[in-house]
Amino acid sequence: MNSKRVIVGMSGGVDSSVAALLLKQQGYAVEGLFMKNWEEDEGEPSNCSADQDLLDAQTICLKLGIRLHTVNFSREYWDNVFTYFLDTYQSGATPNPDVLCNTQIKFKAFLDHALALGADFIATGHFVRCRKKETEFQLLKGMDADKDQSYFLHGLNQYQLSKALFPVGNLTKTEVRRIAKEHEFQNWAKKDSTGICFIGERKFKTFLEHYLPAQPGNIETEQGKIIGKHDGLMFYTIGQRQGLGIGGKKNAIEAPWYVLEKDLNRNVLMVGQGHDHPKLFSPQLTAKHLSWISGNAPPLPFLCTAKIRYRQKDQECTISMQSVKTNRDLSLLVTFKNPQRAITPGQFVVFYDGEICLGGGAIDAKRYHYD
Repeated sequence: MNSKRVIVGMSGGVDSSVAALLLKQQGYAVEGLFMKNWEEDEGEPSNCSADQDLLDAQTICLKLGIRLHTVNFSREYWDNVFTYFLDTYQSGATPNPDVLCNTQIKFKAFLDHALALGADFIATGHFVRCRKKETEFQLLKGMDADKDQSYFLHGLNQYQLSKALFPVGNLTKTEVRRIAKEHEFQNWAKKDSTGICFIGERKFKTFLEHYLPAQPGNIETEQGKIIGKHDGLMFYTIGQRQGLGIGGKKNAIEAPWYVLEKDLNRNVLMVGQGHDHPKLFSPQLTAKHLSWISGNAPPLPFLCTAKIRYRQKDQECTISMQSVKTNRDLSLLVTFKNPQRAITPGQFVVFYDGEICLGGGAIDAKRYHYD
């Protein structure tokens, strides 16, 4: 019998439910914890799915015979995740709050709370693996390549990994659902959560307008011709095609328009035609706010692979020191073997050595280069 006590972050989903089941089968003393991390403001559309998630978590814990704790981390979420979310949009970039949800909430606020309750470890339903090699903890990709979530966990440190268990990391999503169905979990076929981390699915434009004032402006071609109006730069991202409202201006067969960049100073959305427009591609980017899972940056220059978005195939690259250093942060230059499409400031670039996730940083800018 394993005497170690584990508190599992129960989201109401199938992954965390099976994680709790597997740990119990392995002999751990298992308990669950459901986090409430968002309080609706007056006038904001409500998210009823959170109530269903709690009910699902309660039902699974009752079935497993384990205690379910509940905790409200709304203040921590607002201070450490949502303000970043809003600030990034205001700066003209496109944030990825899921990364900070993990580093600041699931593996900080939740971890601290669980340890205060007497837990030895926390566990989540993330599709990643962790192994200890000599004195170092390594974060590995999940066995299910389609569900691997190491991209979102690249900001974890050695202490956080030393206290974390990932029971479903060696399984595929299909296997997780099969296990849940065999044990008659009512949520075995429940759809994966989508939308903003901990806030859920919303009408994004309406939700964002509740917190940030929209500033409509012109949509321009590279030549400076005004061809439409945008609703506010924060509603658009690099490489976006849908929702521009400028298709079919001349004829039905003209090439579709894509967002090339945002001119924040003039409040102008720059667009160009064609999925493979040259300005959508760049061989380089700069990254800031770097974090390394080992605790130390590799000697530079360094050859590895990287992803600039979730589920992207690994891309060969070289990491080197940025020639210009800012006062606020050390920036690194990432040069790809093949130019990358739609590099998006505010998103994250994550580095890999095979199956090992090394760390990553926030994309600051892209560098155009044409032969």
